[in-house]
Amino acid sequence: MKKITGLFVAMLLLLSSCGSVPLTGRKQVLLVSDQEVLSSSLTQYSDYMKSAKKSSSKDGAAMVTRVGKKIAAATEQYLKDNGLESEIKNFAWEFNLVNDPQVNAFCMPGGKIVVYEGLMQLVASDDELAVVVGHEVAHAVAKHSNERMSQQLMAQYGAQILGQALSNKSAAVQQIGTSVYGLGAQYGVMLPFSRKHESEADYMGLVFMAMAGYNPEVAVTFWQKMSAGNSGSVPEFMSTHPSDATRIKEIKQHLPEIEKYRGKK
Repeated sequence: MKKITGLFVAMLLLLSSCGSVPLTGRKQVLLVSDQEVLSSSLTQYSDYMKSAKKSSSKDGAAMVTRVGKKIAAATEQYLKDNGLESEIKNFAWEFNLVNDPQVNAFCMPGGKIVVYEGLMQLVASDDELAVVVGHEVAHAVAKHSNERMSQQLMAQYGAQILGQALSNKSAAVQQIGTSVYGLGAQYGVMLPFSRKHESEADYMGLVFMAMAGYNPEVAVTFWQKMSAGNSGSVPEFMSTHPSDATRIKEIKQHLPEIEKYRGKK
């Protein structure tokens, strides 16, 4: 009886925790509250920034801030225009360029955007940087971190005791957050998202950069350049993305639709 009750409670929790991703409409399970995700990620972000060395490049830092602010403004306008204004409170935007040779960038929940100098070596324009920043902002807007935490909670605790775990989940969330954002993680500051999340962020990122007035068509040549760069090896930023051919094909398929969003904040 306890087993059946536990499963029933877990099913109710899962049903009540269903959400959908803006723009794509994909259904997702979000077992962790926005505040818990923000608290967990902010702790990890603060620890990271204490040890990170900010770039001395004034031009590079200004570029990251300029592009970041434009995409953030366009994203917030989209949320307002589509009945999602309550989501804006979850973002306190911050833009940093750090002295790190990795070809990488990330956006933590809450809008904490970090770009590494190694990536900037491959960026030739604001439009190209917008491809990356739009992609990373999309991860935050789509709540991919929350979804990943929820998946880990389900995998770690199982359906039978999920209800019990979630009744006192703050400690569990902090523990999982450490593995998701931990500086000692195998892939750096953030573990890679799934290919499903990455493809979704590719599409949403194109929309956000177009809304901010940037040219989404540069995404094709930029990802080709990313693939060919870094001495022929795959940058960590792209480690879980679909194959280059698949990504370029999908981007090309999206571009006609993305055009309608261009300049519409």
